[in-house]
Amino acid sequence: MKIEGRTFIISGGASGLGRATALALAARGANIAILDMNEDTGAALAAELGGPSRARFYQVDVTDTASVAAAVTAAAEWSRSAGGAPLGGVVPAAGIGLPALIMDGKHRPARLDALDLVLGVNLRGTLDLVRQALPHIAAASPDGGEGPDGERGVVVMVASSAAFDGQMGQVAYAASKGAVAAMTLPMARDLSRHGIRVLTIAPSLFETNMTKAMSDKVRKSLLNSLEFPKRPGKPEEFAALVIHLIENTMLNGEVIRLDGASRMPARL
Repeated sequence: MKIEGRTFIISGGASGLGRATALALAARGANIAILDMNEDTGAALAAELGGPSRARFYQVDVTDTASVAAAVTAAAEWSRSAGGAPLGGVVPAAGIGLPALIMDGKHRPARLDALDLVLGVNLRGTLDLVRQALPHIAAASPDGGEGPDGERGVVVMVASSAAFDGQMGQVAYAASKGAVAAMTLPMARDLSRHGIRVLTIAPSLFETNMTKAMSDKVRKSLLNSLEFPKRPGKPEEFAALVIHLIENTMLNGEVIRLDGASRMPARL
């Protein structure tokens, strides 16, 4: 699908993988709706991308469906007025970690509110944003006409290598990201008749705010598990894959690991 002249919604778009994706899509001529909790960084990025004509920031809590609805509706209205740049896709990149053992050494179970928060942001937040954006994406004219290659949009979700080899303390995180991976194919099948493709990227250790908060010991242990390249991934490498997924019409219903052949060890 052609990126230029389309609008893309990105949650978690003010930092990390979401920010890199926003920059890459904007460089290809897309308009960007940035959804994030952080007003300062979100507004600054929107200004960097060209201001109100090219990028808009919407303050959103992805666990609040009314907040998501307001942002999606506003973004869709803006896309229709912004030189006819219809919604072409959504990238739900908002996510959190909150590691915790399901039961600690004193036989205390994990707090349910912490589990709910991780599942709420990573899984429910992803589903809610996608489901609310889809009617607007489906209303767009197909790129390339009504033929077999005519498509209306692309959903690119974010899982994690933890979906496949989660470590100790990652039960909630792995469950949330595993669910995102698992729903990729059925969602693609649901949306095929509408000309909308669905893909998921499962990155390993990448340079983000989440990984910057790790201790040196944890970071060193994770680096030792990497194969090649022997370094964390760069956000722009993630964004480059998003660009390819959008532009390659034959890619659909797949979960693609972006991990340099690394497999996470059971414990740090």
